[in-house]
Amino acid sequence: MAYKTILVQAESDPATYPRLEVASALARRFDAALLGVGVELLNGMTLSDPYGMVMADEWITLMREEIDRDMAVSEAQFRRHAEGLNHEWRRVLDPPAPALARLSRLADLIVAGGAPLRTPEGRGPAKPADLAMLSGRPVLVAPPRGGALKARRVVLGWKDSRESRRAMVDALPFLQAAEEVLVLEICESGRANDARSAVDEVARHLERHGVPARGLAKVAPSPRAALELNIEAEAIEADLIVAGAYGHSRVQEFVLGGVTYDLLHAPERFVLLSH
Repeated sequence: MAYKTILVQAESDPATYPRLEVASALARRFDAALLGVGVELLNGMTLSDPYGMVMADEWITLMREEIDRDMAVSEAQFRRHAEGLNHEWRRVLDPPAPALARLSRLADLIVAGGAPLRTPEGRGPAKPADLAMLSGRPVLVAPPRGGALKARRVVLGWKDSRESRRAMVDALPFLQAAEEVLVLEICESGRANDARSAVDEVARHLERHGVPARGLAKVAPSPRAALELNIEAEAIEADLIVAGAYGHSRVQEFVLGGVTYDLLHAPERFVLLSH
């Protein structure tokens, strides 16, 4: 298994350029194609008049001009970071997360994050959680300032669930290249023995795929799960946590499980999520 195409959203804001640096570095590492996407949402504006509701044509024209300027900067920055790579640029007028989710049919991995946290209102970055829930692809979330992902040591957050099994398989290109992989389950004291058995079995399964893995079951209250994952990652100097993404849709937003929310709210290191 290998990542042959990597998808990334490009924006005009310089604070988001670390995301492009991460994506282009990974494309070079895996000899992958890089697909850059500029996404903007053109909101309609209506005005009241005696005859009903009419579109504000002048406002739409101004918005299109602003979007064109933003897209031109986004494309230029993407192509600068993708120089020397097999790459492709797409421009989409749509909400960010659904647009990237559709284009994920062309990709093996989505790179998100790599920018200060903010809440998009139709413009701005697609939320990593939305991408994980909608795309059916692994989403690599970079810390706000980006950085170089080495992935020599990796923590695989384990839970005996579909999402964890999916994340393990999706992360194999990283796991097989690692020097050490810690399969870690955070559990209540009553199921410590079962958890130890499970992580040891997962480690043996990974070893059959050439992954240098070992298991660890750690007893802690469930609200501390994300904290414990980061503590163990710090202990072995891991810069990547792999985990299943948990959540459900509530109308137009996803309500995340506690661990997923905590890992994404202020990522201390790279996080690879699969749903």
